[in-house]
Amino acid sequence: MKLWGGRFEKSTDKSVDDFNSSIRFDCRMYKQDILGSIAHAKMLGKCKIISEEDSLLIQNTLREILKDIEEGHVDFEIDAEDIHMNVEKILISRIGDVGKRLHTGRSRNDQVALDIRMYLRDEVIEIKKILAELERTLIEIAKKNIDTILPGYTHLQRAQPITFAHHMMAYFQMFKRDIERLDDCYVRINIMPLGSGALASTTYPLDRYMVAEELGFDGITENSLDAVSDRDFAIELSACLSILMMHLSRFSEEIILWSSHEFGFIELDDAYSTGSSIMPQKKNPDVAELVRGKAGRVYGDLMALLSVMKSLPLAYNKDMQEDKEAIFDAVDTVKMCVPVFTKMIKTMKVKKENMFRAAQGGFTNATDIADYLVKKGIPFRNAHEIIGKMVLYCIENNKAIDELDMSEFKSFSELIAEDVYEEISLSKCVSGRNLPGGPAKESVMASIENGLKFLSKL
Repeated sequence: MKLWGGRFEKSTDKSVDDFNSSIRFDCRMYKQDILGSIAHAKMLGKCKIISEEDSLLIQNTLREILKDIEEGHVDFEIDAEDIHMNVEKILISRIGDVGKRLHTGRSRNDQVALDIRMYLRDEVIEIKKILAELERTLIEIAKKNIDTILPGYTHLQRAQPITFAHHMMAYFQMFKRDIERLDDCYVRINIMPLGSGALASTTYPLDRYMVAEELGFDGITENSLDAVSDRDFAIELSACLSILMMHLSRFSEEIILWSSHEFGFIELDDAYSTGSSIMPQKKNPDVAELVRGKAGRVYGDLMALLSVMKSLPLAYNKDMQEDKEAIFDAVDTVKMCVPVFTKMIKTMKVKKENMFRAAQGGFTNATDIADYLVKKGIPFRNAHEIIGKMVLYCIENNKAIDELDMSEFKSFSELIAEDVYEEISLSKCVSGRNLPGGPAKESVMASIENGLKFLSKL
């Protein structure tokens, strides 16, 4: 007999039970569901809506059920539909009619809204922890490569010399914003909806603030319709995770490029690479490729959530059951990707000589010699034109800029003197960019220090 079956004369068809049931995926919220029910039962007793004796019996039995579930002694039933009904059915089987008092003043609509908020706030905390470990790894790599020069790119063309530390700290900033977005999202997740009922609250004198305090919420929802009928907090989290995966995907793309023979900037550890079934020489960056691919999966979860919610009238609709698999998948995918990605970059070998050699090619110091002329009094646009012609000359003669002799330099401008060689050396090109946020050693060290301060507050 269904716990809601009083109005029905027929049993639900088995195919409908299977179709309607969400226990196969919402069972993961068993802890949140039981903790929410314990807080609700405690409040019912305190407010004298049920007797204190019944309240205590319900609370203690729910704790026993939680222990039994965690020890693997409970099998959930599909015909009980969801985690809420499964737990309540087990409760009633153990303490009879007293267990039927638990649902007083509550609907599955506000109950599921409570459970998903509690579950997601726990997951946000976990994701922040694994992101913090990634951030610490980036700082470790940066510290070891403060003086490692490589070409920076625009349009995937060599542009200006920077350091590998500067490059790593660029990703540090991206993931730092991801953490900040999660913090901001947490604020909107951590609002307590219980007491909203099915849509119009209840006539029982519930103490919603007590339940919120018991469960560690920052406040309560202010509109019962809104509380049960929106999932924007889940959509927002999915958007945050999509941005995070976008950052991981971009980083993965660079790992894939850098580990190729054409770049040769890094070598991935054998433990984080795979081989080919036919080509014995291959060492493939499959971890990075999978992370890059899984970004699209998380984007799909976001689109699924937006699509489910886009045309729903207030208040609750069964469509909203589709929210869980999407947000659960987004969370699971991120929690799978970040740790293995962190270990992959932590163990990779940085080929400093190859990076420096690449920075020597591609005229990455062209801007610096233009700046050199500007400091001699030539307007920048004129200097830009002069150096453009110099680069063309170098290409035609298969030379780098710093390989030109003084007579060749002076054929482009009489203002060029012997000090030009020092000014356009790669080390000077990097060290001269010592503005806050630049690639110079002192600037990157300051960025690392700021990063450590940020992590210490997490």
